[in-house]
Amino acid sequence: MSITAMIRAMRPHHWLKNGLVFIPILLNHDVFDLTALWHGLVAFIAFSLLASAIYLLNDIKDVEADRRHPTKCKRPLAAGEITPAQAYAAVPILLVAAFSTAWLVPQPKVFLLALAAYLALALAYLLVLKRKLLVDVLGLASMHTLRILAGNAAAAIPVSSWLLAFSMFLFLSLALVKRYAELRLTQDQSGLKSAGRGYHAEDIEALSQLGMASGCTCALIMALYVDSAAVKQLYRHPEVIWLVCPIILYQMARIWFLARRGDMPDDPLVFMIRDWRSQTMGLLVVLVMVVATVLP
Repeated sequence: MSITAMIRAMRPHHWLKNGLVFIPILLNHDVFDLTALWHGLVAFIAFSLLASAIYLLNDIKDVEADRRHPTKCKRPLAAGEITPAQAYAAVPILLVAAFSTAWLVPQPKVFLLALAAYLALALAYLLVLKRKLLVDVLGLASMHTLRILAGNAAAAIPVSSWLLAFSMFLFLSLALVKRYAELRLTQDQSGLKSAGRGYHAEDIEALSQLGMASGCTCALIMALYVDSAAVKQLYRHPEVIWLVCPIILYQMARIWFLARRGDMPDDPLVFMIRDWRSQTMGLLVVLVMVVATVLP
């Protein structure tokens, strides 16, 4: 067995998405709290191990469909670089390691519940939900949102209903981008059916419209958040946060423009993390939040 191939099958480049567990810590202004950051790191490691176990199970289940896919055929399992037996053997090791980290956070039972909920949803997605129209993207959005909730649980930070609403619409839009890009890549209807998806070629415009609407809703939620009581407790000048709204609109519109041009890879969240323009928008958001906090 090739260790390199096994590591690639675990998709470490997707671990970047688990950085979402740090969002509650950042928004709670605990960026200089080493204890909170340590608990966030524990959550990051746990979700990375857990996600890798799910990726291996997914590749085992979809190995035949992946071999017929124009890009997924390069995955180690589909390419024959590792065997299903080797992948199966790695799964329990990753799961035990992931759940063992729960004892390193202040509220292990709550964090264990978050891990268990993610695992249950991921398995449901793998076995059933990924073949269901629209339910699949809702499942993907929920799994991303669970990462944020796990960050709350790991650092013992109360859950914000504003953050919960914002993240659900944001990740729904990104999940729709992912499905749109996939649908665009495999326009042949019979190919889509053999891949086990519940979409047809004519659904592509509906996916685009729903996704762009969800992206705009993120900006609306942020605008409403500016006038909430919660924001006044964290920021000296909450009105400055209005500047985040056009940044969100620009970012979501750009993602969808790229997707419609065929320039968006399968996972838009990983794309955003690596894309320098998206990084610049993220830094601008951080700058706005800092100004809203420290401005006299």
